[in-house]
Amino acid sequence: MTRAVLSIGSNVGDSYAHLRSVTSALGDRVVAVSSVYSSAPWGGVEQQDFLNAIVVADDDQRGPYDWLEVARELEKAADRIRVERWGPRSLDVDIITCDDISSSDPQLLLPHPRAHQRAFVLVPWLEVDPGASLEVSGDARSVGEWIQSLSEEERAGVHRTEMTLHTPNTAP
Repeated sequence: MTRAVLSIGSNVGDSYAHLRSVTSALGDRVVAVSSVYSSAPWGGVEQQDFLNAIVVADDDQRGPYDWLEVARELEKAADRIRVERWGPRSLDVDIITCDDISSSDPQLLLPHPRAHQRAFVLVPWLEVDPGASLEVSGDARSVGEWIQSLSEEERAGVHRTEMTLHTPNTAP
């Protein structure tokens, strides 16, 4: 079985609906989904805050490139247009990890090369998988340890909201 950890985010249009579209499309492949978090934009581009969540999904029929195709299809369905790096977007679906697979292919860098620097990825990931770990350049740490290595400003920019995303097997 291939397990993917997906980071989803949106700050254009109905962001909550864009996030819900991911869990809806993945259906029973969703193993866990975090609460929805509000976070300051990352990367220096002036824009409104994002809604973010982590989705853990299993599918024994999908490998890493299949998950990349799923991510692109979900973004396309949300009318994602890539105009500016780290700019506003209707839906961003990043593959953070896919099993223990490492990839240096520029089309699919695994694990995600900046996940360990982003509280909006780490905080919701820790919520759904407290035992998760991430290896970066040979440095393997728990997700909690990566969070502690971030600046207070980075950690303080992520806030849990009252919004939740439900898997198809749970009531809204």
